[in-house]
Amino acid sequence: MKFEGRAWKERGSRHWLVEVPILDVMTQGSTKADAFRMIADAIEELVGRKGFKVSVHPRGDGSFTVGSDRESEWIALMLRRQREAHHLTLAEVARRLGQKSPNAYARYEQGRSRPTVAKLAELLKAIDPGLEPVLKIA
Repeated sequence: MKFEGRAWKERGSRHWLVEVPILDVMTQGSTKADAFRMIADAIEELVGRKGFKVSVHPRGDGSFTVGSDRESEWIALMLRRQREAHHLTLAEVARRLGQKSPNAYARYEQGRSRPTVAKLAELLKAIDPGLEPVLKIA
């Protein structure tokens, strides 16, 4: 699974800005390559697990994708960052899913359970009911 990002240089700036919106992560670098290294490092630090590595795949149009071969941790990070961006607790998301305990949902955020594509869409809708997730299989 890969997440889309964008890279740009603001007029008059010496730095490249890069962001991955679904992870709510943004950073900068003095060159585009430096900015890509910085975004990978920022994401790896957010996961905080030994051996977790992020790969950055630039495109020619100012966009890029980021990915990792450790799917469970990758999905866990995205779910946690989305929940935090929407200012929700684990218990609130669990309630939205119709669960009495937050433990089942927490397993996804901890990377101990990996959701199917359909379940992932359900989890994202619980976090943001207005979201229409576009999940593409590459």
